[in-house]
Amino acid sequence: MKVSEAEILIVPGYTNSGPDHWQTRWQAKLSTARRVEQAEWSKPVREDWIARVVEEVNRAERPVVLVAHSLGIPTVIHAIPEFKRPVAGAFLVAPPDVANPAIRPRHLMTFGPYPRDPLPFPSMMVASRNDPFGEYAHAEDMANCWGSALVDAGESGHINAESGHGPWPEGTLVFARFLTRL
Repeated sequence: MKVSEAEILIVPGYTNSGPDHWQTRWQAKLSTARRVEQAEWSKPVREDWIARVVEEVNRAERPVVLVAHSLGIPTVIHAIPEFKRPVAGAFLVAPPDVANPAIRPRHLMTFGPYPRDPLPFPSMMVASRNDPFGEYAHAEDMANCWGSALVDAGESGHINAESGHGPWPEGTLVFARFLTRL
């Protein structure tokens, strides 16, 4: 699949993705990309976030490719049953363990637990071995449940601007490879 054949929906996590974040950079570079905007980035409400993703997917005119980071992942996963438009695939980066009581802020636990059913479309997950928001073993377990191809990002932190992944050229290559398989 080519970028021009899909609607690329950027689904940021908690507090949004700032100007240096790879999601923001990809949105600027990919001609068919747009961000799912949330009314409240710093106090996410699960039902509201899910409703926004559902709204954006269901208004799509071409097959959708979801690009979710962090809290955007459980948002997407919980929204799947309400999708009425075709989703070609999901690229999931840095899944947080939203069922872990040690997660901060605590209200992020309202996005858990993750459903464990296989996803109804192809997916790829990129996970770090030292992500402060989710252990690699948890990401591996969820990828296995969902049927996601898992990419080991090594020790990459939360794969965001703060961990040195602003432009994230390796991610661009992995995403391009994922698109060619759709």
